[in-house]
Amino acid sequence: MPNANSDRRSPQPTNELSQVQRRAVGELLRVSPAADDLARRFEQAGFHLALVGGSVRDALLGRLGNDLDFTTDARPDEVLKIVRPWADAVWDVGIAFGTVGCRKDVSAGNGSEQGFQIEITTYRSEAYDRTSRKPEVSYGDSIEEDLVRRDFTVNAMAVALPQKEFIDPHNGLEDLATRVLRTPGTPEESFSDDPLRMMRAARFAAQLDFEVAPEVIAAMTSMADRIEIVSAERVRDELNKLILSDHPRKGLRLLVETGLADRVLPEIPALRLERDEHHRHKDVYEHSLTVLDQAIALETGGPDLVLRLAALLHDIGKPKTRRFEKDGRVSFHHHEVVGAKMTKFRMTKLKYSNDLIKDVSRLVELHLRFHGYGTGEWTDSAVRRYVRDAGPLLDRLHKLTRSDCTTRNKRKAMALSRAYDGLEERIARLQEQEELDAIRPDLDGNEIMKVLGIPPGPQVGKAYKHLLELRLEHGPMGRDAAISALHQWWAAQPEG
Repeated sequence: MPNANSDRRSPQPTNELSQVQRRAVGELLRVSPAADDLARRFEQAGFHLALVGGSVRDALLGRLGNDLDFTTDARPDEVLKIVRPWADAVWDVGIAFGTVGCRKDVSAGNGSEQGFQIEITTYRSEAYDRTSRKPEVSYGDSIEEDLVRRDFTVNAMAVALPQKEFIDPHNGLEDLATRVLRTPGTPEESFSDDPLRMMRAARFAAQLDFEVAPEVIAAMTSMADRIEIVSAERVRDELNKLILSDHPRKGLRLLVETGLADRVLPEIPALRLERDEHHRHKDVYEHSLTVLDQAIALETGGPDLVLRLAALLHDIGKPKTRRFEKDGRVSFHHHEVVGAKMTKFRMTKLKYSNDLIKDVSRLVELHLRFHGYGTGEWTDSAVRRYVRDAGPLLDRLHKLTRSDCTTRNKRKAMALSRAYDGLEERIARLQEQEELDAIRPDLDGNEIMKVLGIPPGPQVGKAYKHLLELRLEHGPMGRDAAISALHQWWAAQPEG
């Protein structure tokens, strides 16, 4: 089937195409022991098998992992019969949608084994209810019919196995070489069938650093309201993949510019505050994207969803708290508190886990705390409270706070950096002296009850809180001093 957009393209240089083909050969040779063995079993049973979609795209980009996607003309029950004797594990949770999953471990040739996670999906020809995200699955009879239903041309390529015949009816290889996202048919038809593909366009732009074709952007813009029929969970999953990608700024910009963000994450486009010559202030939208970039640069051990979400959302309370002061300045008093509440609301709407919501909103709430530090005026007790309030999020709070400095004033930036260096050094010294990460009073609840001769109840909690405040204010007191302080406090209580 010819590509609907093929007349808009010019042939690509042969050397570019041969480069991606060479990369693909190397990747396919690596997975051949598993892929070819499986393909021969399908062939012997009278069926066809092809590597397809993202697996072919990633092979051509030289980044194929051990998760392999295949398509076949065999129906799911027939697929199960073929893979069960062959695979090391089989699961059929997706069988209602025509997908069978399995795992196969093969020798890597150096005495070790490679484990492949495999999904095999029967050719599909899907009919969608235009008011629902869930497709009505019907099986197709040809690979061409299967490929035309896929989201983008770079995901609509296949390699028939074991003969390794390359199948590309929609010129995906050309689009891959020029790093462009197009749809196999018209984008309007594609997005009407499956609105989540609009989010996927932004996600792939961020993951692969591809450009999105103008006609695809136009369709995303005109059809943005279609995303509202998609479940919050599916939107959240695409958003996570975008935010955890190598170029999240690119995908987020696309969501904002097409109007999709207004439907799924409206707090971000709302950061584009109007500015005028009399009330100058930082562009909060651009600032937030820069903070995200800078937080990513500070990551260690891989992408950190909590840190990235906090960086993106840390200033979302500013539009609601903006005030124009009499002296011409703009203020955003308590935007961190408002922002934390807004973060909790939006993440709850997107069905994030309670733990993730708690961590991200806490970071948003704490992100301004450091700015009270000045040039080191905090007492040791203030430093202890900073550590206690951050808890296990302290390392992320360090990174978020440092990322939040986007000033172009080099002197100011250096002063902020030195001040935070000083705070971290003080924290390290106190931690060494006091085991600051686990700040507790010098007496626990059982000891309090024993010293005061009282049973469990609210008085024990009040006493514990009082001793904790003393601990934060003065550092470790020792058991005898703590008992003395507890008696003094108890004598002043009505219960005492």
